[in-house]
Amino acid sequence: MVGGAWSCCLLFLLLLPSSLLVLGLRFQEYLYFQVLSPGDIRYIFTTTPAKDFGGAFKQRYDQIHLVPADPLEACGELSNGAFIQGQIALVERGGCSFLSKTKVIQEHGGRAVIITDNAADNDSFYVEMIQDSSGRTADIPALFLLGRDGYMIQRSLEQHGLPWAVISIPVNVSSIPAFDLRQPPWTFW
Repeated sequence: MVGGAWSCCLLFLLLLPSSLLVLGLRFQEYLYFQVLSPGDIRYIFTTTPAKDFGGAFKQRYDQIHLVPADPLEACGELSNGAFIQGQIALVERGGCSFLSKTKVIQEHGGRAVIITDNAADNDSFYVEMIQDSSGRTADIPALFLLGRDGYMIQRSLEQHGLPWAVISIPVNVSSIPAFDLRQPPWTFW
């Protein structure tokens, strides 16, 4: 029985076009980050990387600022661009393409961008971020965050009067014992 199931899976994989195999792995990737401060949202959050633009993390950042862009949609000049430089920006979906937002953050010296859904009640649907057909490219990582997670991070920063959160990114969740894995209580894992 086991050999038959294995043969069936192998046959299925052989029948798929090779481009789907390569891209298919990308669709299922998740990248995790942990908020270290403020303490009330000290959880590990799940993001998905952009499908066909942006760079990859080449190193781990143990303590880096997650700075909400101002304006939050980040479709043009930022009033807090100096705070984005060398940090990771949190921006909100809407107003322009995902790539445009990523380019704005890159031009302000950001190391990466986390784009949260603009639907604050979205706690389960990941949007596939794709190229906008402008022919432009971006070199920094671009990640998509559920709207509920983005909302809770922003709300905590506002409640504490903080200009940014301190995070670690990326986090290898497979190396964390299950009892130490703090997940947001509002998100289904």
